[in-house]
This record gives sequence, C-alpha cells and structure tokens, in this order.
Amino acid sequence: MKKVIELQNIKRDFQVGEETVHALRGVSFTINEGEFVTIMGTSGSGKSTLLNTLGCLDTPTSGEYLLDDISVRTMSKPQRAVLRNRKIGFVFQSYNLLPKTTAVENVELPLMYNSSVSASERRRRAIEALQAVGLGDRLEHKSNQMSGGQMQRVAIARALVNNPAVILADEATGNLDTRTSFDILVLFQKLHAEGRTIIFVTHNPEIAQYSSRNIRLRDGHVIEDTVNFHVLSAAEALAALPKSDED
Repeated sequence: MKKVIELQNIKRDFQVGEETVHALRGVSFTINEGEFVTIMGTSGSGKSTLLNTLGCLDTPTSGEYLLDDISVRTMSKPQRAVLRNRKIGFVFQSYNLLPKTTAVENVELPLMYNSSVSASERRRRAIEALQAVGLGDRLEHKSNQMSGGQMQRVAIARALVNNPAVILADEATGNLDTRTSFDILVLFQKLHAEGRTIIFVTHNPEIAQYSSRNIRLRDGHVIEDTVNFHVLSAAEALAALPKSDED
C-alpha cells in the first residue's frame, strides 16, 4: 500500500517571549493512499500546528515529513508552495471563496499557478470537479448567490481540481447546520469510496464515526490512533434526520 503521508518524530517549538512552547512533541504516523482519517483534539492539543505542518504551511523544528515520498522539511518556502499547490487540496471551515466570482472561476484558481495547464483545460477540469460534487447546474453562479452547503461544495471541487495526493479538510462542516453537515459528509464518504485520501481535522467526535481511522492529540502527543471497523453511513444518518420545513 502506498504511503501518502509519513511523519517521523515531528517536533515544533515556538518562542513566546522567554518561554519555549512545545506545540508538537514527537508526532509519528503514516497515512496510506485511500484512507479517510479524522484528526481530533481540543484547543491547545497541537491540532492546528499539525494541520499547518501537513499542509506545508509551516516547517517542523525537527523530525521528518514525507508527502507522497517527497521530503518537505528542508524545502524552501517557494518549493513548499509549489508542492502544496500540486499535492494538497484544502477545504476550510470558512470556504475561502472569492466573492462576486463564479463557481467555475473559483475552482479554476489552483490551476492558474500551473503554467502547463491551458485556459481551456483549466475550465474543463473545473467543470468536471463541480459536476463531481453535484454542482453541474451551478457553474456560473456567484458566491453570493449560493447557500453555505453549495459554497462548501465549490470549495471541495476546488480542492479536487488538481487531483491532489491528499484532501486536507479543516473543520469543513463547522459553519453548517446539521442537515447540510451530513450532506457534506456524504460527499466526503463518496470521495473516499472513489479512492481519495482524506484528512479531516475536527473537534467534533461524532464525525470520527464516519471515517475509517481516528487520530487524537493531546498536549502535542498522539494519544490515540485507532481504526474504525464500524464506519457509519452519512447517507443513512441524513435520511434519518427529521424533515425540515423547507423539505
């Protein structure tokens, strides 16, 4: 099985005044291709620092990080930016869409940093990604014309458009109501079933029931790394929710 992510004794220290804060204290784990992993932890657990490390937004103080067999720690900032663009699809809690811009234009954005992709190819891939998340009929809708769930689907399509090695989702259901959250979880389970590698960072323990593995952090350590042998179906959970007035 192919390793997509390998962390070896990752430590991250920050200097705050005269005090050294040990945000990560020797984190090690491997994530293989096709896994759907939730990473959980309360505030101060090191979860955000780990997310920034995995996303090539920050460099560990020591230890080794391999992303798709590429060593990240010794890379320059520009090298990390290219790797991030090619290998990681980000999905954020706040969507981070460009305002007054169409769904297609938002999804095209990561490809604009890749000079080998033509404008027509860019548009074709953006449309394919939007169709994959069920927004084939919203291609020219602008951000301010969409619901929260639709905007998050656009964000997921944008994460998919580069065919990344891993999708990194940070509290991707955090701004959504219960029904829409399950709707997005259904989509993540569909992507997982298609073989996508997904890391879903969350503080919500309920979400771990829908992933295939759960890693828990506390005080910069991994305190739990368990396989979920009884993955719940988000589609079934969605169907079981009481109908809202709008349905």
